[in-house]
Amino acid sequence: MWNASFVNIKELVLKRAAGRTPLRIHDLIGDTKVSRQAIHKHIKELVRQGKLRKLGETRGVFYVRADTPPAPAVTVSKTYLRKGLAEDEVFDRMRRIHRLKELLPLNVLDLFRYAFTEILNNAIEHSRSTRVRVLLHIDPYLARFVVEDAGTGIFATIRNKFHLPDEYTALQELLKGKTTTAARGHTGEGIFFTSRAADSMEIMSHQIGLTYDNRIDDVFVREIRQKRGTRVAFEISRRSRKKLETVFEAFAGRQFDYQFARTSVRVKLFKGTADFYVSRSEARRLLHGLDRFKHIVLDFKGIRGIGQGFADELFRVFAARHPRIALEPVHANAAVAAMIRHAMNPGAVPGRIRR
Repeated sequence: MWNASFVNIKELVLKRAAGRTPLRIHDLIGDTKVSRQAIHKHIKELVRQGKLRKLGETRGVFYVRADTPPAPAVTVSKTYLRKGLAEDEVFDRMRRIHRLKELLPLNVLDLFRYAFTEILNNAIEHSRSTRVRVLLHIDPYLARFVVEDAGTGIFATIRNKFHLPDEYTALQELLKGKTTTAARGHTGEGIFFTSRAADSMEIMSHQIGLTYDNRIDDVFVREIRQKRGTRVAFEISRRSRKKLETVFEAFAGRQFDYQFARTSVRVKLFKGTADFYVSRSEARRLLHGLDRFKHIVLDFKGIRGIGQGFADELFRVFAARHPRIALEPVHANAAVAAMIRHAMNPGAVPGRIRR
């Protein structure tokens, strides 16, 4: 046992942190008989000085020296025959072999399992690929998986099913939620909720790359080199405080009888890089399929302006046809907000347009 009266606590902390096992405060308490508060004060100072690195959170917090190389990451890649594959069995096998329950906090494990099984199920049931490749990567900071197939492609599948003009239009439908090419077996909610569960998620298929970045609350679309089939990459911090139930609550909460009844649509993604929308046809394309929801958030972030016809189709014509559906415009600049007020009942506007 260490005698705290003769040993500098900070030196002891750094020595123990250089060991092969993670340093935890309760280990030092047992060795030194020094109070938790005193040890925590020294550790906090070492972290501030950049000599110690804090990993994990709450009861899982541990410390390593800042100059200690990161712990070896868990990286595994496996290819499966799609026919007869069961997504839950694949995940449970990975969880056992790679001890995910020990590596990830429960809230992160719940989110990771939900996302993994949803995305792998999509590949199993929709891709028509002979094989599906799965990659799992866990490092000290992030949990990540990739599901990749060589099938039809997610955007092409939606385009073909709904007879859409191109894959960009299919992407727009996917972003709304509830879009499925197999209505008997699916609600179309999987991609929507999975994208909200991630810190970041990327879908790549053919020449389209779609990225959800929830760290900055934005969505990006870019043109990529031709990619056969579909590749989905999901990533979440091991220290994330997000919970699966709060992801569902935001869009399928008690106020909607726990049905998926609220969606958020980013207007800027419905016409490439355009930042000005003027026509009724553009508005109708944006609204297509949204009558399945009770609450529609229309996000005007990045939109420079809208025309009278576009605004009228959204906030008067659609609203009159669907009086029980709430339309909530957000992030509208002054010009857009003025056009919305012109189209709506003036008494309904104040307080409804978030900037």
